[in-house]
Amino acid sequence: MVSRVIPVEDFDLVIFGGTGDLARRKILPGLFRRFLAGQMPKGARIIGAARSELDDAGYRKMVDEAIGEFGGVDAKRADLDAFLAQLHYITVDARGTDGWSELHDLIRFDLVNAFYFSVAPSLFGDLAERLHDYKIADDDSRIVVEKPFGRDLETAQALNNTLAQHFDETQIYRIDHYLGKETVQNLMAVRFGNLLFEPLWNNHYIDHIQITVAETVGVEGRGAYYDQAGAMRDMVQNHLMQLLCLIAMEAPSVFDADAVRDEKLKVIRALQEPAPHHIVRGQYDASKTAPGYREEAGNPQSHTESFIALRCEIANWRWAGVPFYLRTGKKLKARSSEITVVYKDIGHSIFPGDEKRHRNILRIQLQPNEGMELQVTIKEPGPGGMRLIDVPLDMTFAEALGPDAEDSTDAYERLIMDVIRGNQTLFMRGDEVEAAWRWTDPIIEGWQRRGDVPKLYDQGTTGPEDALMLLHREGRRWQGIKE
Repeated sequence: MVSRVIPVEDFDLVIFGGTGDLARRKILPGLFRRFLAGQMPKGARIIGAARSELDDAGYRKMVDEAIGEFGGVDAKRADLDAFLAQLHYITVDARGTDGWSELHDLIRFDLVNAFYFSVAPSLFGDLAERLHDYKIADDDSRIVVEKPFGRDLETAQALNNTLAQHFDETQIYRIDHYLGKETVQNLMAVRFGNLLFEPLWNNHYIDHIQITVAETVGVEGRGAYYDQAGAMRDMVQNHLMQLLCLIAMEAPSVFDADAVRDEKLKVIRALQEPAPHHIVRGQYDASKTAPGYREEAGNPQSHTESFIALRCEIANWRWAGVPFYLRTGKKLKARSSEITVVYKDIGHSIFPGDEKRHRNILRIQLQPNEGMELQVTIKEPGPGGMRLIDVPLDMTFAEALGPDAEDSTDAYERLIMDVIRGNQTLFMRGDEVEAAWRWTDPIIEGWQRRGDVPKLYDQGTTGPEDALMLLHREGRRWQGIKE
């Protein structure tokens, strides 16, 4: 199967923090892959901007090395040289005056201009102000900002207000790389493009829904940041919340950025605060061969959670009474991101002697292998009566659609191309971010007020035992982490 590549028009993309880790690992290698796919026009330019004293040649050398290390493609030297020729570099001082006049002179104002803020949020205001003061950005420019979008409602509102001083909401692209995954986008196609699923997507037929994002790594070099954030702020408030919205939202009237985000916002506002006994926080312990969370974070007294599981409910007609179980953690036994939709039991079984519970289960795998699997019940082959077994109908994208199905397209490169096209559908709106913090803040304040301490759990497991009991006491079990 050959994927259809839709080219974009010429553009200038300025990457502030263009020498940083995210630019080297994700942004620049992703743009090179889009170049190889024929999606990046020859007239496009990528301009790195940072404090480092580099010239164009030095920057191209750095990007050449980054693509060799993180590009994930076996490219011809001629293709790589052609891409590098489209790169430029400007030394700028985000809080000073150096480099800004030169950047103004370099920008072409007769085509699409986008500015990627691949820097700490504390610099967003400085960058926005200088882009405005030096007349580098105009009413048609676009800015891309990375999470964290604040650490609570107050800081999120302050950040939104800072950006709003110089940019309209239609110009701001808050990037969450989870929304760029092929399977995440397919959630809407599966729900709203198939008569098979949408009529059954409600509390009459669905027993519960699980969302799991499990990691095998620890906090590693992010210890200082993570100890101020924790799993709730780092993962639930943004990544898992966005997945929940796409699973639970009503059908928008049209497939349009604001129409989609309006429906997502309704889900967040209907999400109920979980009771304290529906919250499980954990922290990975030291093992014989690896340090624990506190050692890696450099804080021997830390009460920050590296794992959290929640039982939530959405107070609306579609989902009343359906639990949503959210779970994410580090140093677990397998790397997996999965949404599991568990349907209710059939009302009455006509098959004598069949005592096993059979349920249809839709598994939507986001990583490591993107795809979907629907568990159905059939007769076990062979003589001896009507014995029922559960089998999967598997639609792993690479197997079902061929090697071009996944197209090795990283979420970042897909989202950056959406920025150039001016498509905000997969980006978070300011009121979404604030609504998510309005839900998150009371939960965090509650466990701080109660003095709750995370439960220790062994590395390489599925997390604290209490998380298993969160489902077991209701006759359910977790589905999303496999061996």
